[in-house]
Amino acid sequence: MSHQALGQAFLGTLVHTPSRDQVECIHSALVLVDPVGAITAVLRPGDDGYSDNLEAHAQNSTLIRTPDGNFILPGLVDLHVHAPQWPQLGQALDVPLEVWLQKHTFPLEARYSDIAFARKSYEALVDTLVANGTTTAMYFATIHLPASQLLAEICLAKGQRALVGRVAMDDQRECPDFYRDASAEIATDETRAYIEFVRTLPGNESGRVMPVVTPRFIPACSDQLLENLGVVAREFECHVQTHCSESDWEHNFVLDRCGQSDTAALDGFGLLSRRTVLAHGNFLSDDDLARIASKGSAVAHCPLSNIYFSDAVFPLARALQKNVNVGLGTDISGGPSPSIFDNARQALHGGRFLETGVHSDISRSHRGRGDSRISPVTAFWLATAGGGSALDLPIGQFQTGFQFDAIILDPSAPGSNLLISGDEDPVTLVQKIIYAASRSNVSQTWIGGQLVFASRSLHSRAH
Repeated sequence: MSHQALGQAFLGTLVHTPSRDQVECIHSALVLVDPVGAITAVLRPGDDGYSDNLEAHAQNSTLIRTPDGNFILPGLVDLHVHAPQWPQLGQALDVPLEVWLQKHTFPLEARYSDIAFARKSYEALVDTLVANGTTTAMYFATIHLPASQLLAEICLAKGQRALVGRVAMDDQRECPDFYRDASAEIATDETRAYIEFVRTLPGNESGRVMPVVTPRFIPACSDQLLENLGVVAREFECHVQTHCSESDWEHNFVLDRCGQSDTAALDGFGLLSRRTVLAHGNFLSDDDLARIASKGSAVAHCPLSNIYFSDAVFPLARALQKNVNVGLGTDISGGPSPSIFDNARQALHGGRFLETGVHSDISRSHRGRGDSRISPVTAFWLATAGGGSALDLPIGQFQTGFQFDAIILDPSAPGSNLLISGDEDPVTLVQKIIYAASRSNVSQTWIGGQLVFASRSLHSRAH
């Protein structure tokens, strides 16, 4: 059998969450991956074909052995990244959202008319995310078609699985003259052009990079533009991303303008579907959650940025109980960390804060919202399989037919805060990973069976 036909095999300790409350840890697992990056089998020692496949891949130099004490984890999924905001990470998080946008963010995003500036920023961002173990990212770009096209090209060149949207925003009342679409028609035409560009991008035949219809949020878009983008999303069967019920200001703005919630208004514009991701959702009502669940849409939970711009905690446990698809988002740069591990930890913290309350002047029996916490296992699932399900993509788990998007986690890496003794049960192992893992522990990142990042080589690779 030829090297090309055989594909690759990965040997090591595999850890993933097949469901929201279940951890699976397989020691000496053999993951078979075909030449286009899809998993064809996950074998345990003693399974039929295990020994034969192990020997065949070893002889063909297509066996990748992970070092003892390392773990093979699903790649991390980031559902909400503002790519052009990377240069202001950690800046101006002490002001309200509407001030932050007008004073800091819109002027920065306007600079992406300069393609050289865009290239430098976007390349640094994608490199950073991949090094943090983010194998799939959903990006807002800017209103600039050339720079948005460039971001898609950079993601493809660097091997990251990406969903990228050219931002549409035309409302003169909320968008500054120096940074907005001149008309709904221009925004619609350029959205169409962007979709066609990404789908015909040389080297993107497998759809590693996908286009996304991206109305910034209802306050920034005219009704005509929102209606147009709903038509485009259905016509091209595209993913959709936008913000929804993020802050008191934004939530109430939409109620005043539309006479209904963001969720209901977006649905009326034809923008809710199985491919829709709504960022934040801190003020979603039970009716909103039911509508999102019925459409199969998803929420990008951005716990770090919610602290700064919402003064509220997304009711994550309630959303999951109502069968809403939820994953995690860094919300760069509203969120000050590019690490999904950090955001998973903050999701845990946020649930505890919501459940117990934080105001010490109120009695413990009255200051919290019961049943709001999540487990570390659920946090791990949100960071991986939950994000994949939110996007309706075969990623985030090690299952036949899924893409081999994975990170090799090294607990003993230089600078590590992660202490693994080797005798942990699977749940304890996941707890330690979620609470202590960081960028320093990501030794390699694989996407679609391709090595796209390595901080160091796997020294025991077989030949």
